Amino acid sequence: MITCGFIGLGLIGGSIARALKQNRNDIYIIACDPDPATLQLARSEGIADVAIPAPGAELGECDYIFLCAPVSRNDENLRHILSLRREGCILTDVGSVKAPIARLAEELGLTDCFIGGHPMAGSERVGFANSKAVLLENAYYIIAPAPAVPAGAVDAFRELVQSTGAIPLQIDSASHDYITAAVSHLPHIVAAALVQLVRDHDDAGGTMKSIAAGGFKDITRIASSSPVMWQQICLTNTVNISGLLQDYIDALSAVKGELDGREAAQLYDFFDHARAYRDSFIDAGSGPIKRAYFLRVDIPDEAGSLAAVATLLALNGINIKNIGITHNREAEEGVLRIEFYEEDAIGKAVRLLSGRGYVTHL
Repeated sequence: MITCGFIGLGLIGGSIARALKQNRNDIYIIACDPDPATLQLARSEGIADVAIPAPGAELGECDYIFLCAPVSRNDENLRHILSLRREGCILTDVGSVKAPIARLAEELGLTDCFIGGHPMAGSERVGFANSKAVLLENAYYIIAPAPAVPAGAVDAFRELVQSTGAIPLQIDSASHDYITAAVSHLPHIVAAALVQLVRDHDDAGGTMKSIAAGGFKDITRIASSSPVMWQQICLTNTVNISGLLQDYIDALSAVKGELDGREAAQLYDFFDHARAYRDSFIDAGSGPIKRAYFLRVDIPDEAGSLAAVATLLALNGINIKNIGITHNREAEEGVLRIEFYEEDAIGKAVRLLSGRGYVTHL
């Protein structure tokens, strides 16, 4: 048996625990969470074999300990379990920023047993009650081992991650924080700023808000994410975010100059270069950003699952514009993303899929 301890059993910790229990028969789970209702639910659903309100001697049995509390608590928890962990136990976390906890692991002499982790999955919903095994399926799971972790231990952890249905991707902590600052953290700031801009410039009747459909809603959806989480991310990945934010501000200033100068060729190049690069993304569509008619569906990671959904829709006369697996599922629900040509197709697809037992997310 492999014994896994979880300090914090919220959305991510709960989903990892569920996926391990669902996909393997050799997992024994010790869950620590201060919420009695969470512990009771985890026990009743067969996820936690042992449930305790705070880290204790029970964690000395663990082969792996997952730090899944809020980022602001993980440092304290890492220090606390130093006297509890047994020799050979691998420590890992699930935070969105990797360098600070990697530095702490080095300070504490844990460079031979700490593997930073970041499952690129999530939802606006929080808590163990909203966790689910499929949340991790086909989502990238970043692993950032400390320098002295034995190769065999890294391989074993990679295999453990893979058994949850996630796609392990090894990146060093500094690179992870810079990359996520560009493709995740900065976009959340931009989305929030755009929403604030419309709020500040809207009229008393809320006309802007009323007609803010299509592209605006698509590119600002992530502004609905947890303000506490993004506050913590900004305070822990500050240098990377600030540097990229300045580059973005400079880019906007350059565009403003071209706009004020009515520099047609430069404006064309600005949009054309962005279009070409965006269209090179795996799930990119062509043309300018427009309203996308899509929904997300939870499907099991089994051969034929995607084809079964596509066939079901096609046999019922619903045309699919694009379909694909969502790998980076941070603040996204549903492993399968289906895009349609018409808005009416969404409702038809939801009714059809729900009737066949699929869970859909709009």
